[in-house]
Amino acid sequence: MARIGVDVGGTNTDLVLECSKGTFFHKVPSTITDQSIAVVDGIHQICDIAGIAKEDIEVINHGTTVATNITIEHNGAEVGMLTSRGFRDILHIGRHKRPHNFSLHFDVPWQSHPLVKRRNRIPITGRILPPTGEVETPLNEDEIREACALFRKRDIKSVCVGFMFSFLNDEHEKRAGEIVQEEMPDVYLSLSSQVANVIREYERFSTVAMNAFVGPQSALYLRNLEQKVRDGGIPAKLRVIQSNGGISTIDGCAKKPVGILMSGPAGGVLGALSEARLAGTTNILTVDIGGTSADISTIAGGELRIKNPRDTLVSGHAVMAPMIDLETIGAGGGSIAFLDEAGGFNVGPRSAGSEPGPSCYGRGGCEPTVTDAQVVLGRMDADKFLGGDLPLDSALSHKAIKEHIADPLGISVTDAALGIIKIVNNNMALTIRSNSVARGYDPREFSLMPFGGAGPFHGVALAELVSARDILVPIAPGITAAMGLLGSDLQYEHTRSVITNLFTADQAALDKANGVVAELTDCGRLDLDADEIPEDLQNFEVIAEMRYHGQGFELRVPMPKGGLTLDNKADVINAFHAAHKQDYGYSFDDALVELYNVRVIATAKARHLELAKLPKGASNDVENAFMYERLTVFDDGQSHVTPRLDRGKLGAGTRVEGPAIIIQHNSTTLVPPGYSAVVQDYGSLRLTKI
Repeated sequence: MARIGVDVGGTNTDLVLECSKGTFFHKVPSTITDQSIAVVDGIHQICDIAGIAKEDIEVINHGTTVATNITIEHNGAEVGMLTSRGFRDILHIGRHKRPHNFSLHFDVPWQSHPLVKRRNRIPITGRILPPTGEVETPLNEDEIREACALFRKRDIKSVCVGFMFSFLNDEHEKRAGEIVQEEMPDVYLSLSSQVANVIREYERFSTVAMNAFVGPQSALYLRNLEQKVRDGGIPAKLRVIQSNGGISTIDGCAKKPVGILMSGPAGGVLGALSEARLAGTTNILTVDIGGTSADISTIAGGELRIKNPRDTLVSGHAVMAPMIDLETIGAGGGSIAFLDEAGGFNVGPRSAGSEPGPSCYGRGGCEPTVTDAQVVLGRMDADKFLGGDLPLDSALSHKAIKEHIADPLGISVTDAALGIIKIVNNNMALTIRSNSVARGYDPREFSLMPFGGAGPFHGVALAELVSARDILVPIAPGITAAMGLLGSDLQYEHTRSVITNLFTADQAALDKANGVVAELTDCGRLDLDADEIPEDLQNFEVIAEMRYHGQGFELRVPMPKGGLTLDNKADVINAFHAAHKQDYGYSFDDALVELYNVRVIATAKARHLELAKLPKGASNDVENAFMYERLTVFDDGQSHVTPRLDRGKLGAGTRVEGPAIIIQHNSTTLVPPGYSAVVQDYGSLRLTKI
């Protein structure tokens, strides 16, 4: 049986197919108006390439940016919210944080682009009291029905419910949800106790509001894709990758789309980690450069990092959903270069995308982009882009850079193109440092892994800027994110707040926490049972989220198997001290430590993509791989007649000395003078200084 991974980007939709005949890669242009069109078309095309029937496809793992794009473009649903009386403005107030402490000129996203307009936030009488969750004031059901009548009048199709202290007692939220469904049967409904059943009212309200904001369109896309796959005669199970790197069902993601806000970038990190392991490398700086953005992550010791809750922001809004620790910036092949009103030279974050795309695409784009700069510098050959499937017009690139950058600045077109490359590289380098050096990691101990269609053009320059040890280029850089989709396991997460002072906790208090763990484990078991996962293949990881008493946010440490006891709670406390020292550089070993949340991660192993070892290279591999040579400008401004090599003809162990450009269908690797590239056993390229 065959499996397909399909990742939708801003410019291209990438596919990888694994079957008995081998592993196949393919790219098709993304269809921005309806991503599912490119997904289904690409599936049919890659099946034809591999020579298999579409009926042979067993599973399709999908990475999507549909929910992310909704938050970026602020075009989600009109949301109605039911909340506790006296607390309708929590979404506006937030945490009273200023994005830039010493500037008067800044945007506050939760106020300038509210997820729920104030007039649609309706206060409801009813009160749950902490710390026990007892009901002080009964829920006023008439007010809920009146609010529903108002929502109907305003044609609101998505409603969220967020009541104070519902994480202690969700009775009121559940009843409110029942009434909403009675009054508005077709509404998209989100309850905070189901979306984020944890403490912190602002973050919980923001998360459920985000779920309601992106939910209708995300669910429509996922259901539409599922139907198109069926209509296309493809019987495969359809799965979606989540922000935490696990995969889930269409139904689960449609109900809780906050879990797929970082779906697309997650696949790239998983693919990079898989290839790094094959190359014997455990410390990597991943840089996924596509047509629109660059996604950057740091992997230390071969283990993924999950973001601290304080950092889980999407378009400026707090979202309490587990996410792989990565940063996204507007730096890709389609990033547009421009001069601002003050004459400053900028690149991105605005992108030409796939329609119209860079100027050289000849689709009507007339602004200069990073891709146009690569064409002008002779690094991207106009007749070989995507294997010649998409011929480029170098004259259009030259014209765009000349008119918009070179002539206004009074410099040559070549210098302007070099400037575009240097600016976008420095933008990415700053983010790499913030994700590594600022987190206590030394880039000199890491390999930089550039991928995405544009990644290997920038690999050496970025490694030099951040002082990385070397560069590791995956076997199929432009398809790495799609490959990562076939290296993920089924995963469901359930969390609940159980605030417990571990220093003073007796066995009764610990048993209360253990009881919550048992309940959450049962929830995860139901998820896996619904996926028809046999009991012996089900796994459950229990995480304790802890903090020092009075601290703002918590850190994760593993919970002992068998639960908390008086004998092992000291081990958990010590593990927290160690985690705090790793993240912050210090710990308070005599301070009070609180258990804040417990999280149960239910998983089932899936078969991961297996790459075969390359045949050993011959002494004449470089000669056989030679295609032609052309004049190329490198980052130092020097021009060299540079050979083009076919990467598919380079065997394991083959060494290529720069200057050279290594071409394949989905990407191009730049090997500057003074560097060499050695083909690794499983096909990746390791670039080092000579």
